[in-house]
Amino acid sequence: MWWLARSAASNLRRSRRFSTAIPGPCMVHKRGADILHDPWFNKDTAFPLTERDRLGLRGLLPPRVISFEQQHARFMESYQSLERNTQGQPDSVVSLAKWRILNRLHDRNETLYYRVLIDNIEDFAPIIYTPTVGLVCQNYSGLFRRPRGMYFSAKDKGEMMSMIYNWPAQQVDMIVLTDGSRILGLGDLGVQGIGIPIGKLDIYVAAAGINPQRILPVMLDVGTNNQKLLENRLYLGLRQPRLEGEEYLSIVDEFMEAVHARWPKAIVQFEDFQMKWAFETLQRYRKRFCMFNDDIQGTAGVALAGLLGTVRAQGRSLADFVNQKIVVVGAGSAGLGVLNMAVQAVSRMAGGEANPQFFLLDKDGLITNARKDIDTAAAPFAKTLGEVESLGLREGANIIEVVKKVKPHVLLGLSGVGGIFNEEVLKAMRDSDSAKPAIFAMSNPTMNAECTPYDAFKHAGENIVFASGSPFKSVNLGNGKVGHVNQANNMYLFPGIGLGALLSGARVISDGMLQAAAECLASYMTDEEIQSGILYPSIRSIRDITANVGASVVQAALAEELAEGHGDVGPRELVQMSKEEIVKYVKCNMWYPVYSPLVHEK
Repeated sequence: MWWLARSAASNLRRSRRFSTAIPGPCMVHKRGADILHDPWFNKDTAFPLTERDRLGLRGLLPPRVISFEQQHARFMESYQSLERNTQGQPDSVVSLAKWRILNRLHDRNETLYYRVLIDNIEDFAPIIYTPTVGLVCQNYSGLFRRPRGMYFSAKDKGEMMSMIYNWPAQQVDMIVLTDGSRILGLGDLGVQGIGIPIGKLDIYVAAAGINPQRILPVMLDVGTNNQKLLENRLYLGLRQPRLEGEEYLSIVDEFMEAVHARWPKAIVQFEDFQMKWAFETLQRYRKRFCMFNDDIQGTAGVALAGLLGTVRAQGRSLADFVNQKIVVVGAGSAGLGVLNMAVQAVSRMAGGEANPQFFLLDKDGLITNARKDIDTAAAPFAKTLGEVESLGLREGANIIEVVKKVKPHVLLGLSGVGGIFNEEVLKAMRDSDSAKPAIFAMSNPTMNAECTPYDAFKHAGENIVFASGSPFKSVNLGNGKVGHVNQANNMYLFPGIGLGALLSGARVISDGMLQAAAECLASYMTDEEIQSGILYPSIRSIRDITANVGASVVQAALAEELAEGHGDVGPRELVQMSKEEIVKYVKCNMWYPVYSPLVHEK
């Protein structure tokens, strides 16, 4: 068995560049300035003299050779200087300045960029990912300097099967796709939403070690209904209203078929689609392609891990999750995704007869089966009128009424409405049936959070468990006490889901694989950490977290007979590995950025 694990690791080290401590040579078909202008091969001043001779670089660079470590330190000094020089300026100005300096490095030297990102993931994730990525998307047409990824538009109908071959990489492992219709909580940003796939794939590289030569950010531009963008002279997308109905679906169908034709094993992650298309495309493609929707399934998995952690924090066994009273505010794709996964967890624990005490509210209040024109996606989670009337509630009851009557163990927000958990709502949580209630303010970006941690601990009490979607600092409660802020960040799960699906060679991504990922994350924390109010691990450990989550996904794919293997490692070898061996196998597949010797091939 151990021989199988070692054999698998050895095979993968041979097949994936930069996987070993001493990298093998890389053959290049470029010379001179062409290499310096290619961010994948460019080493800036780190080219040794022998390579400068081989590649025609003598005289094109300053004579001094700088080591990789010196380049790393030099960049960090520049970044820290930027931080000092922007002190006192508005947060938006500082965040965009930080994004620009990182983006310039990305454009020039990808190896150094990803090494800096991995080594400083806790500091840089909020810059390349949420919350700064929302600001970048809002200003993307003005920030655009060079293309990254691919753009498929409504004007390309009938051409996508040939267009997909314009991408220069022979192999693509991971694709993140958006249509820009619902970027975070910012609404329709059209083609400017490309910043989301770029940021997500940078996290895939940093957290999951996906080879950056095998990633592809994609914008599906079907128009925009954002009038301000249509009138903006800098806007780079189609100047037309969004396609709807079968016209829209035909574009997505054609893209998915084109991707599958060229890269049948590529994983496709759908990101920031408006609710109606998020659910429609998930149901349309999940049984045909290896894909998932991060807003519905990734957010749900991270939330479920936090909800299970909350049960532990309350001093109960995980089996008591079936008795948790949870109020979810927000009936969009993320909120419904959380409820769907929570219901599945309850059903698995208590059987099909379980009646979860979950209450769903949208902009019109509490959703019951008495509502007219109820959204089909929300209908399974609607309470009966009899159930809510027995609590003294009614159809459309507002949030404060529901919290006061239900006295929930957990109040979870995915509404996109900043401050909706106001002082009155938070104070009502003091009467929760739990001595340690939880408040999850999960909407992004920061300005859309349902409440701040400071307000939560101030009004709901110091004994709460708090989680947010965007990063906040922990709260000093005085007397040496700290109110811990848990960032319920999708990056805890989606890299492991994607990597596990890739390495197992899964035909599709099943609910069981997603549940396994969530449960792995939930069990990652020690009882001592959970009791102190810490639900999620430090982002600094993201590669180890991803390896464990990925291994759980591989095991689930094997158990459901969905795995077809990856490279030279087939399902027969994988099924004979222990969990520890699979974790090592996953780690062996993680790309790590070091300079590889370059050899010119004519």
